[in-house]
Amino acid sequence: MRKWNTIISLILIILFLIHAIAGSFQLMKIIPGGNAVMKTLACILMVFLVVHIVIGIKLTIDSLKAGSKTGKFYFRENAVFWIRRITGFAMIILIICHVILFSNKGDVFRLKDFNEIQLIFSILLVLTLLVHILSNIRPLLISFGIAGFRAYVKDILLVLAVILFISAIAFVIYFLRWNIMWRY
Repeated sequence: MRKWNTIISLILIILFLIHAIAGSFQLMKIIPGGNAVMKTLACILMVFLVVHIVIGIKLTIDSLKAGSKTGKFYFRENAVFWIRRITGFAMIILIICHVILFSNKGDVFRLKDFNEIQLIFSILLVLTLLVHILSNIRPLLISFGIAGFRAYVKDILLVLAVILFISAIAFVIYFLRWNIMWRY
């Protein structure tokens, strides 16, 4: 099950990067919105995400059962494990909020009103996703058998940081356009 979760995680990262880049460009009006292909990719992303969540819940339950048998949970020693679980749970809530921001108009989704609360939730989603990926990138590379992963980690972190920074900027630009520029 862990091997499947590893493969699904890699697919999720790739789909997320596509979603983040295309979504950012749409929010900044660099490319037009309402693309049916992007809607399909978002739906595929959600399917893989649900599978990833189910596997994560199963692995968490297994860990809790093992801890309850021994009576020792080693919270401090397993801090990274619990960071993964906490950020994963936070992302579930923030992704639901992210999806609720959109309304279905036939074949495409459109953003609803974008206010300060939605901007905060969107930036929290970006930050939580960053922490979740950062805490999981090393085990992901190890499970794929990549030796000398330190060089890869630096490259991956640079790419993720740039894409997530662009996403956060896109949310701010969209917020400013929606609330300031369109009102006058």
